[in-house]
Amino acid sequence: MRHFLDFEKPLAELEGKIEELRRTTDAGGIDVAEEVGRLRDKAQSLLRATYARLSPWQKTLVARHPDRPKCLDYIRALIEDWTPLAGDRAFADDAAVVGGLGRFRGRAVAVLGTEKGSDTESRVLHNFGMARPEGYRKARRIIELAGRFGLPILSFVDTAGAFPGIEAEARGQAEAIARSIEACLEAPVPFVATIIGEGGSGGAIALAAADRILMLEHSIYSVISPEGCASILWRDAAQAPTAAEALKLTAEDLRRLNLVDTVVPEPMGGAQRDPEAAIAAVGQQVWACLEPLLALDGATLRARRREKFLEMGRNSVV
Repeated sequence: MRHFLDFEKPLAELEGKIEELRRTTDAGGIDVAEEVGRLRDKAQSLLRATYARLSPWQKTLVARHPDRPKCLDYIRALIEDWTPLAGDRAFADDAAVVGGLGRFRGRAVAVLGTEKGSDTESRVLHNFGMARPEGYRKARRIIELAGRFGLPILSFVDTAGAFPGIEAEARGQAEAIARSIEACLEAPVPFVATIIGEGGSGGAIALAAADRILMLEHSIYSVISPEGCASILWRDAAQAPTAAEALKLTAEDLRRLNLVDTVVPEPMGGAQRDPEAAIAAVGQQVWACLEPLLALDGATLRARRREKFLEMGRNSVV
């Protein structure tokens, strides 16, 4: 059953009527093809109009849509000979961060990502994509392994942020995130990161301090969630839509500010309506970004990456 967001209710009603008419046709043999076609055209027009004027808050809701393809969906579709790696070699394995080795379009690569899960069982297993320190230490281990063997790195980020529990802080959450960011910046190999849903706080940056940063059209990337920002500034989470507007967290805003490199268009109605098309579009853009980087040596990559992040904010126009 398709999940509809609050602002999609008129669309849900139309598609519900279409489904009713189809059932009528199946049950009684009544020809309602003309009426179904008319309603389908109306639904497509409404879908197009709705997604053409999404507010930042509505884009936040789309980025969190439970039916959007997740990190493991991208890995299964884009990476051949996938071999997952587990553990941080110090404490435990964190299922919120997935990583391993495989082949992308015939090229051996290292792959990282945050996995939210797609049903109740997998969401609990992956801690809803909120990594603990051992997850970021696993990411650092894989990044360093990639550097040692000359493997380009691909990451797929979808997280509300790092896990905020007391035990995570006790095991050095901030240090683990900082070390992961450091490893990203120091990697002597090409690195392409893609924000596929939510890019929340340092938990996202830890896997996205890359040579090229891509964002899906309806993804978000921010230092804090709109709800968290609203709770701090207004002590009222209901002000989240206002906070989302002020945070400039949409792909269009961040591209205009030169904080990301490429915005990947999504199928009409979001990646959740056609996951295969969305994943294919990401694969094409990742390769388009990765291919020119393969010709650069490690020293050049590190120098350019350093300058890229130092430059952020210098020439941006809000």
